[in-house]
Amino acid sequence: MSTMKAALVEAQNAEFTIAEIAKPVAQAGQILVRIKAAALNPLDLKIRAGEAAHARHPLPAILGIDMAGIVEAVGPGVTGFRPGDEVYGMTGGVGGLQGSLAEFAAVDADLVALKPRNLSMRGVAALPLIAITAWEGLEERTQVRAGHKVLVIGGGGGVGHIAVQMAVAAGAEVYAVDGGSKADYISSIGATPIDYAVETVDDYVARYTDGRGFDIVYDTIGGKGLDAAFQAVAKFGHVVTSLGWGTHSLAPLSFKGATYSGVFTLAPLLTGEDRAHHGDILRHIATRVEAGTLMPNLDPRPFSLAEVGDAYRLLESREAEGKVVVEI
Repeated sequence: MSTMKAALVEAQNAEFTIAEIAKPVAQAGQILVRIKAAALNPLDLKIRAGEAAHARHPLPAILGIDMAGIVEAVGPGVTGFRPGDEVYGMTGGVGGLQGSLAEFAAVDADLVALKPRNLSMRGVAALPLIAITAWEGLEERTQVRAGHKVLVIGGGGGVGHIAVQMAVAAGAEVYAVDGGSKADYISSIGATPIDYAVETVDDYVARYTDGRGFDIVYDTIGGKGLDAAFQAVAKFGHVVTSLGWGTHSLAPLSFKGATYSGVFTLAPLLTGEDRAHHGDILRHIATRVEAGTLMPNLDPRPFSLAEVGDAYRLLESREAEGKVVVEI
């Protein structure tokens, strides 16, 4: 078969078109993956709307950053994978690289890892972007450990719920700010929920830290979330954000001698540098999934490639009850 089906977006905010296009071929250093599932991310909405210049993904394009699938063929120089391997990764949908809303993709072998054995393709497709982002923030920037008080802003969201589970697994005392509707889920993954509509930053800093502040604050929403992080961090503490693009006063951070780190997960895809590091992280993530200390939260509604427009509308509605995944 020399062709495949793919979901194309021709222009900003256009509807998806299911088209028959040429099937890619694995080049040197690449593997050809028969895609079984592709997860949607808020960034995909921005790319489709033409509001994500940093993602450098011009339209028309095949969107989709995350994928899970089966290796169909390996290109020259690839030794770590073979046909039939089940893999997952954050492999395209930015930087002009073909996304995952298609039947096949030829992807850089450095960007993928063998999928955890105890998750379905649908479940594992939800992990790459959010898990890599959470890992780089907590495991690499802060070295979270037992004894830390950790606050995750947006703790019920994509990156947030993974960051919460990582901090809990490290033995930290974890708190998560989000809407009240997510309180039960946040509690179920081991954190204390904080409803931002009920408690101010001053309220929860006083309530949970006796006014001292949190050792680590991971902001996953940017804007007011990052301002809250600067306010909530302890003296000599550490703030991490995955959305630090706005204009912010650093005074609250500076007065405490606290430190700041940004995470830009797209960099290896956009620059071609350090791609093997993403594969390494995904191998660590697979180990944790298999150990039962990390699980994605999935919206239960199924979508096929032909229903990708409906999947995007659900994500846009902000009514999804977890990660939205398209099965292919």
